[in-house]
Amino acid sequence: MEKITTRPTAAATPSGPALVLRPWGPADAADLVGLARDEALRRWTSFAVHDEASAARWIEEQQRGQEAGDRLAFAVLMSEPAGGEGRLAGHVVLKGAVPGASSAEVGYWTAPHARGLGVAPRALDALTDWAFDLFPGAGPTSLELVHQVDNTASCRVAQKCRYELSAVLPSAPPAHPRTGHLHIRPRNH
Repeated sequence: MEKITTRPTAAATPSGPALVLRPWGPADAADLVGLARDEALRRWTSFAVHDEASAARWIEEQQRGQEAGDRLAFAVLMSEPAGGEGRLAGHVVLKGAVPGASSAEVGYWTAPHARGLGVAPRALDALTDWAFDLFPGAGPTSLELVHQVDNTASCRVAQKCRYELSAVLPSAPPAHPRTGHLHIRPRNH
């Protein structure tokens, strides 16, 4: 697969700043360690960061996925009023989007200070549009989003972003330790 040179974007809205979506880098490790203390993030995701070393490994995993083209992960930052990147607000990822694939999976999480500010749906919309534009005609015809069935906030984000509830999935440890919802968004929806 050729190297991906574009990235998703999310313009400012009347209620929120522009979002900067960029690949993860070593300088993000300290922020990730700080987020590792967030109980909600640990409950709803498989986020496995505990210290600087595990943060560095997590970032390296994201970078390997970028290089391979099969896991396109982005740090989400709320831009500063004067321009430039601001504080880390979350993460979005596109997994398994390769030419010829019928579907791919998206995922996301938000930092505690960014919850309730519309960051997750705006970042997910940006990633979704970007993913479909990345492979016009030759890529996934739909994107899938999976979350735990009791994660009502993720269900609302999925619905806001036009991902329709398709199925209730049984638990499948270790990747999906609890019952989940499968939401699907077809191309051109």
